[in-house]
Amino acid sequence: MKRLDRRAFAAGLAAAGGAALLGSGRSAWANEGGALTLYNGQHAETTAAIVEAFTQQTGVQVAIRRGNSAQLANQIIEEGQASPADVFYSEESAPIAALAARGLLAPAQPDTIAQVHSQFAAKDGSWVGVSARCRVVAYNVDMIEPEALPGSVMDFANPEWRGRVGFVPTSGEFQAQALAIVKLKGREAALDWLKGLKANGRVYNGNVAAVQAVQRGEIPTALVNNYYWFRVADEVGADRMKCQLQYLGHKDPGALVTLSGAGILKSSKRQELAQRLLAFMVSVPGQQALVGAVAEYPVRPDVKSPYPLKPLDELDPPDVSPEDIADSDLARDLRREAGLA
Repeated sequence: MKRLDRRAFAAGLAAAGGAALLGSGRSAWANEGGALTLYNGQHAETTAAIVEAFTQQTGVQVAIRRGNSAQLANQIIEEGQASPADVFYSEESAPIAALAARGLLAPAQPDTIAQVHSQFAAKDGSWVGVSARCRVVAYNVDMIEPEALPGSVMDFANPEWRGRVGFVPTSGEFQAQALAIVKLKGREAALDWLKGLKANGRVYNGNVAAVQAVQRGEIPTALVNNYYWFRVADEVGADRMKCQLQYLGHKDPGALVTLSGAGILKSSKRQELAQRLLAFMVSVPGQQALVGAVAEYPVRPDVKSPYPLKPLDELDPPDVSPEDIADSDLARDLRREAGLA
């Protein structure tokens, strides 16, 4: 796979795709209320691509404060009405859903919500998905045949997988997967699964590290998000990847599709500009900038990723909504009970 010059890609798309929307309103937008403050829990490179395209199109400057999504959400809760944040961009859906549950988010404009499929936005319109990703099994083709892989992510907790599966318990998406198991199979099943992985699996400190471990033959399999494979392949070269991906499908919790989302703080003094940024994030030029920076799924069907992603309509994920996997307190409790805190 040829490595993409992602910044050039995003800038070029913004110049080409955004010119029609720019018009005479650029200077007016730029001078309306000063710079926006974005609390960003998403990957820095992804957010930079979107923000650079937005600023190039509108002239509006965006100050980015980076951190862990859950930590930033807690910070916003503590700051309350005094929060300087205008927009919150979360890598996972749980932290932004937590803000929505506390009534801290302003409704997104209907025209913004209408840009994406209903499954990619909060039911109450308080936030909107910006990209999607799915859970997968990474496996080393020299260490295991794909036919020997389990048909369900639940099976990886069994003793026969002792020392043969890696996982990242600190990953928000791993925690969302545990909550999906709660929704589909019950709390005890989710706790048993976590305890089984604790007893039999190997902990990694990040999804990239887990994919790299599979790639170099340190471990046969790992439970990760799909787009991290492309990060490693971008460096190694797709034709040299011993690590490949299994998509479980058949509504198994191992096929969970999750969202990165963004929402506007009710306390923001720049509501109109914040709405413009949110609308841009799901617009064609915004989504084009995003897919040039990361191998996640766009939330617009009319924007295509340059990466060879398995089509969304072929993933057959479980019937789990963002609200079903938003209970970060339950996720924390389950990890602690399983000894993974």
